[in-house]
Amino acid sequence: MAKDPIYKVIFFNQGQVYEVYARQVFQSDLWGFIEVEQFVFGERTQVIVDPAEEKLKTEFSAIKRSYIPMQAIVRIDEVDKEGACKIIDVKGGNVTSFPFSAPTSAPKSE
Repeated sequence: MAKDPIYKVIFFNQGQVYEVYARQVFQSDLWGFIEVEQFVFGERTQVIVDPAEEKLKTEFSAIKRSYIPMQAIVRIDEVDKEGACKIIDVKGGNVTSFPFSAPTSAPKSE
């Protein structure tokens, strides 16, 4: 029997890069969103606890399904096993990207 795949999803969220693992990732019925379900967190076999992973675990523990905007997704990989979930601060300059808004209709050609 084939093992269920695990996906590593990397995305931007409020000035930080999140790296989480999930068993289900697919395009949402909500236009422009990716659905992420069944979050996977590493087993606690070590004495050392990663505070970033614990923060993610508490943040996503009560979430059944998360809708992530497509423009926030950096990368989605299918992996053999889950790794450590991470939150990484984005160190940028003094330039902020302009908010992106998709056009609601196609431009008219004349």
